[in-house]
Amino acid sequence: MAALAALAKKVWSARRLLVLLLAPLALLPVVFALPPKEGRCLFIILLMAVYWCTEALPLSVTALLPIVLFPFMGILPSHKVCPQYFLDTNFLFLSGLIMACAIEEWNLHRRIALKVLMLVGVQPARLILGMMVTTSFMSMWLSNTASTAMMLPIASAILKSLFGQKEPRKDLSRESEENRGTVRGNGLHTVPAETQFLASTHTEGGHPEEVEVPLDLLADSKKEEEYHRNIWKGFLISIPYSASIGGTATLTGTAPNLILLGQLKSFFPQCDVVNFGSWFIFAFPLMLLFLLVGWLWISFLYGGLSFRGWRKKKSEIGADAEDKARVLIREEFQNLGPISFAERAVFILFCTFAVLLFSRDPKFIPGWASLFNPGFISDAVTGMTIVIILFFFPSQRPSLKWWLDFKAPNVETKPLLTWQKAQETVPWNIILLLGGGFAMAKGCEESGLSVWIGGQLHPLENVPPVLAVLLITIVIAFFTEFASNTATIIIFLPVLAELAIRLRVHPLYLMIPGTVGCSYAFMLPVSTPPNSIAFASGDLLVKDMVRTGLLMNVMGVLLLSVAMNTWAQSIFQLGTFPDWANIHSANVTALPLTLTNDTLHNL
Repeated sequence: MAALAALAKKVWSARRLLVLLLAPLALLPVVFALPPKEGRCLFIILLMAVYWCTEALPLSVTALLPIVLFPFMGILPSHKVCPQYFLDTNFLFLSGLIMACAIEEWNLHRRIALKVLMLVGVQPARLILGMMVTTSFMSMWLSNTASTAMMLPIASAILKSLFGQKEPRKDLSRESEENRGTVRGNGLHTVPAETQFLASTHTEGGHPEEVEVPLDLLADSKKEEEYHRNIWKGFLISIPYSASIGGTATLTGTAPNLILLGQLKSFFPQCDVVNFGSWFIFAFPLMLLFLLVGWLWISFLYGGLSFRGWRKKKSEIGADAEDKARVLIREEFQNLGPISFAERAVFILFCTFAVLLFSRDPKFIPGWASLFNPGFISDAVTGMTIVIILFFFPSQRPSLKWWLDFKAPNVETKPLLTWQKAQETVPWNIILLLGGGFAMAKGCEESGLSVWIGGQLHPLENVPPVLAVLLITIVIAFFTEFASNTATIIIFLPVLAELAIRLRVHPLYLMIPGTVGCSYAFMLPVSTPPNSIAFASGDLLVKDMVRTGLLMNVMGVLLLSVAMNTWAQSIFQLGTFPDWANIHSANVTALPLTLTNDTLHNL
């Protein structure tokens, strides 16, 4: 037994190398089971899928495989593969990342977060709502991970002030150790450096101020401790969930949204219905609905909506704790000092960034892009225009006096954002990951694999479209619990495009639920980086996330289905089979043309 245990440990420690070497051999029969070119392309795609799901190679390194394998295996020449890594969609995403760098550089995101918390109040249910609204708004523009890493320390500092330094995890010491072991065992990262400010957020000397609890108020201490522990969990779990929800509201909020845009341009070059404005009109109401329902569920589950806070006679300790939390938030906001010229400049440029992207071509009215040559101005052009300004706009108010005073010190003015800061902060690996997805889609199209996949989907032709949307969202939401959402959508989108052709429905009717659904991963710590960060705090158990996340997944699937069959119908004209899909259908599948989907029309 000892020898078997030692062997198992060695196999586990070498698991990535074993997957790296054995996966190509296991997938080799695929090459011979299909027509030559299609088989080779499917082999590469399945190999990348295995590497992505197991992380045998870093995700961004796996995304580079098409540059090597497509030319060697005769699928695509190099001059067609490499440009896929720098499409205009990549630059739209890059502009969002750089704008987020400027916001973080000048602490504008923290000022907005604290201001919102000052407005919502300090009762637990209201604080959870404030945390969720703030995190989701940040996640619309920053990365989900950065939003979570910023908000968790704020939440923890407020809670320690609200309930006292006696942490509610005292009775969970063994479970916390198990959690930390799980974090290490799954290779999850601990909470980023931003959270280390917790030790000094609400005290001066590094020694937190404890709340003195009178003995006559401790008769019900066990129940009170359980209540505090639940509120603590509610805060920790609401932040990563709202980050994942908020990222779906804008095209630049999360990578899968941009992968949808890029693959649409690859499969359906004439499709122009998805842009920043149309996506926002569709996804923002869905985000608000999901946030509201999610807040009600989390608050109910973890005690935030109990009537304790609205009792006629509030305990002195409860009132004192709320006052301390209110003072803490106000002090943190005041510590930021008066708003600087740089913060104002970044805020104005950020608002301009959002307004220009939204109004470029909102579809329901002519956008400002109609003033220029048709097809010349894209969202990437808009985003990069604003972003370039960040690198030369001064961070201090320009002074005419300095120009006239020849004795004034000649110091070069620092811009709002330096390239060094952008280089250090921007997650460049995501750009490569996006490019790998676009290269994969191009390979599917050029090799004829998309045609072959379409031919295998004929048994699904009789599935009602409404049921297809539900099934697709459920399958993808489950799959992404165990795999990267970016890798998941890269794998599934080509299949969904061909399935839509087979079902004779608008391709977006299936592709949008797949894209949004892969962001609805709430059940496991490994599902998303925000989940991992919250779990790494040691205060959450896996069963807490499963219990809360299961219903969140279900609610997300149902709300998405409602959205696709109501307001999305008019925004994207989902009741018809569009001409640009007909052209693709005629070119690659040779299916009979039908201009209207009767099932959707009857809805």
